[in-house]
Formats: sequence, C-alpha cells, structure tokens
Amino acid sequence: MSEEKREFLPTSKKEIDKLGWDYIDVILFTGDAYIDHPSFGTAVIGRYLESLGYRVAIVPQPNWRDDLRDFKKLGKPRLFFGVNAGVMDSMVNHYTAAKRLRSNDAYTPEGKAGQRPDYAVTVYSNILKELYPDIPVVIGGVEASLRRLSHYDYWQDKLAKSILFDSRADYLIYGMGERAIRDLALSLSRGESREEIIKIPQICYISDSPITLNKNTITLKSFEEIQKSRVLLAENFRIIERESNSYYPAHLIEPCLGKFVHVNPPFDLPADGEIDAYYELPYLREPHPRYKNKHIPAFEMIKFSVNTHRGCFGSCSFCTISAHQGKFVHSRSQESVIKELRQIASMESFKGYISDLGGPTANMYMMKGRDLQMCIKCKRDSCIYPAMCKNLNHSHKPLLDLYSVAAGIKGIKKSFVSSGIRYDLFLDDKGYLDKSGKNYLKELIVNHTSGRLKVAPEHTEEDVLKAMGKPNFSSFVFLKSEFERIIKNEEKNYQLIPYFISSHPGCTMDHMRRLAANPALRNMQLEQVQDFTPTPMTRSSVAFYTGVDPKTMKKIFIERDPQKKKNQKTHFFNNF
Repeated sequence: MSEEKREFLPTSKKEIDKLGWDYIDVILFTGDAYIDHPSFGTAVIGRYLESLGYRVAIVPQPNWRDDLRDFKKLGKPRLFFGVNAGVMDSMVNHYTAAKRLRSNDAYTPEGKAGQRPDYAVTVYSNILKELYPDIPVVIGGVEASLRRLSHYDYWQDKLAKSILFDSRADYLIYGMGERAIRDLALSLSRGESREEIIKIPQICYISDSPITLNKNTITLKSFEEIQKSRVLLAENFRIIERESNSYYPAHLIEPCLGKFVHVNPPFDLPADGEIDAYYELPYLREPHPRYKNKHIPAFEMIKFSVNTHRGCFGSCSFCTISAHQGKFVHSRSQESVIKELRQIASMESFKGYISDLGGPTANMYMMKGRDLQMCIKCKRDSCIYPAMCKNLNHSHKPLLDLYSVAAGIKGIKKSFVSSGIRYDLFLDDKGYLDKSGKNYLKELIVNHTSGRLKVAPEHTEEDVLKAMGKPNFSSFVFLKSEFERIIKNEEKNYQLIPYFISSHPGCTMDHMRRLAANPALRNMQLEQVQDFTPTPMTRSSVAFYTGVDPKTMKKIFIERDPQKKKNQKTHFFNNF
C-alpha cells in the first residue's frame, strides 16, 4: 500500500461510502478505542485481513445500552463478525482484586470508565447473534482465549462453562490468531462447509458429538464432573497446561451439557522472522480521527514502543501470557525491528525516546532450544524453573546486538526497556550464568533505564515462590548487589524497584510479615504490592478455587477472606 493511500480502517457508514464500498467482508467489534498500532490486536487483525484483500471495518466500543444502532449501522458483513473485549480482559479492566469498580479505563478516550460492558465478548456476541442469526460470529483476544474451556470465574465466584456457550459464537480463535483468521476467512469466502472449517488449527467450536479429527486427542473430564469435584478441575488443568506447553499439543475435547467443546491444536510454530509481516503492515500508529485528539492513556504509554517477540517460557503460576501467546518464543528479525524503529524516528511527533523495546518478557529475544528434537519431546511448562533447561540457548548476545544497532539510528536518543525482565535468565544466587548476561545487566541499567529499574521478585519466602513458579529470593539479593555496584561505578543515581504479590495461594500473613522484615529490602523504594487476582486459565486461579496446587496435586493454603486479604497487602506498606 503506497504512503499516499494509507488510511484508517473505516468505522462509520460515512467512511464506507467515501471508500466507495458496496459490501464489507469482515466487521470487527472491540471493547477498546480504535488505535491503528501493532500493540492493539484489533488493528493487527484488521490490517492483516486488509493485506489479504478483504474489506474490513471496525466498530470500537459500541453502545450496548441503547437501541443498538452501533451494531446495525454497518449492516451485515459478507463473511463474519469478529468480536474481542480489547487488549485487556473486561473484568480485569473493570474491577480491582477486591472486586471494586475502577474509576478509569486506559483504553478509552480521556480514560472514561463504563464504555464497555462486563464480559464484553459475551454481550457483543449475543447482540450480533440476535440481530444477524445467519452471520457467523468469531470471538478472540485475551478474554475469549482464556475462557475457551471450563474455568473458575473469580468475579462470580463460580465454575463457568466455555465462553462458547454463553456467547453463542460460532467459532473461537485462541492465542495469537493471524493464521487462524486467515484460513477461516478463506474458507468462508470459498463457501466451504462447517465440516471443513472445523479442521482449521487453533480454533474452538461446539459439536453435538465427540468428533475426532486428530489421532492425538484427549477427552477431559466433563463440566458436570468438575462441578461435583474441584479436584477433577485441577486434574483437567494439568492436562490443559501440559498440552499448551507441548511442541505438538493434542486436540482437546470437553463434554458439557450434552455437547462437546473442541480445542484444535495450534499451527506449527513459526520460524524466526515469520511474524515480521504482522508488524510491517501499514499502521498509522495513531488513534482514529473520530476521537478528535482526545487523550487515550494506553496510547500515550505505547505510542513509541516496539515489540521484539511473542511468547514466554517463564510460566509464572499467576500469569496468562503462556496460556495465550504460548511457551515458545517467536522473535522478529533484527531487520524488521530496526525498520520499525526507523519509521518511528521519522515521525514528526517523535522526540527521540523509544518508550519500550521489549516483549512479554523483554530479555527472551531470540531464545530457544539448541536441539529442536529435545524441545519436541519436552513437557516442561517452563524452560527456566525450577532450574534452567540445559538445552535452552539463553545468550543475550542477539538482544545486545539489537540494542547496539538501535542506538545508531538517527533521531533515537534512547531506547527504554519498560517490559518486565527475568533476571534468572542471566544470574542466580551464585553469580552470572555467562558473560552475555553480565554485559546485558550493565547495558540495561546504564542505557535502557529511565532511572528506575523495575523487577518482580514477587515474594521473599521460598514456599510462596514455589507456588508462584518464581526463583529463589537470593537471586534478587545478588541482582541488588550488582545493581548497586554498577550505578556506583557509572555514577548514576538510579533506583531498583521490586514488585510483590500478596494473598497468592500458599501465602499467609506470616509470610507477609517475613517479607516486610526482610533485611535485603531495607533502604529500598517499595511502592507496589499487588493483591492476587485469580484470572481464568492460570495455575494460581485453579489453586485458589480448588485449594489444590495443580502442579503437585497437594492441598495449599488459600486466603479467601476479603479483610484478611486486605490485611496482607496493607501490612506491606505499614512496615515501610
């Protein structure tokens, strides 16, 4: 697409008419404002479908309370409606861990709250199925992806069915969905039957019978069975997590209400650089003009950021990244990242500072197994916990090379790393794992930190850290000593800011007391402890609901009392 023809994807009938379109192939509904930037999934899917020749329109933050005019204004698409809640799960977006309603929404103009419903995917999808029962509805994004099978819903405090039931959607695409949406759009444009469509990898659907399309198929315990036994939910989760972390996952089937939920295995892993194309689409990197330059907080945070890779093999118990993006890291080529940095540097509004050059875990760029055959056989959920896999190439050299080239781009004064890092990728309690790791920490602190290096040890106590899947706190102690040495040598007045979690499964008030009394935290700027929030499809959430750690299948302490949860969090601040 040439520079002079670059336009936003249309959001209104007026914009459609201006383009001269007499039909639309795909209409995407989203709970976020429409920002044409590769950090927003709706923009990525919309631009990717556009690159394949489809006509795509976007309806951002439709009003679901009135006469539903936002759902009617563009009419029917030729192929399907796509629905997502936005970058965040709508319930996490709306509520604190104490289930109190938040007063703002970073993904909405002026941060205004209340512009999307609770369970946005389900609400939007049901409206579309009522208005246009003959048009397929395809749901995706974080909210749908993490609810693809039965799960514990913290906000209703109950076991919930697959979102496919309540949303009445025809298909669900989980994870990073470009290839699945490509094949689904092609199948629908060809008029292929449902029997053909349900063969597409990385989609979920409901059937009346337990269709077996894959020799490697596992049938989970039914929804009815896990309703009666919480332990069976933990057993189901062990299977789900094992398969999601496998190189070649099984086809999963979950019986529910006399029907069967199917989760097709994902596509084979992309080669290094294969995802470049998704980031090189003609994004305008701005909010749609419909917002008339209103302040959108999330956009200001990511406007000049660049994503270097996808996936995370850390497998923290409370984190949803691996459940959505996968355990295996898919990296962009250095050339692709540099191309995007140069594009940003040429923007008139750019002042020389990249806000984040990173990914789900910033320092996993280009990391993978040395011997692919070992990865294929492996069933570990993490490549670094409880110990570093000997097959993992954890060299930071490719990332250091990327930083070096980025630093030489005209117009870029500094590239910050705001994404989280895993310090157990380059050190342990005894020292550095290799020379590249030692070089990386110094480079990170001196050239990519804005004065505050934020890291997440999450806790100090070993039994809680085990439940979280996090390294021993002694590794943080060594990191702290190295941080202090480096800033002293470089004459930098920087701070190391640790983040912690309270009320996580396994965490008692005594654990929080010991955390607050830990001598390694004295004279540090301690500003954040997050009360644990159980989100769907995480090991920690399953433990919270069942009282059983799915990793060990042993009972684990759970603090459910709201006041005692609050006490754990406030004790942290009262003692610093």
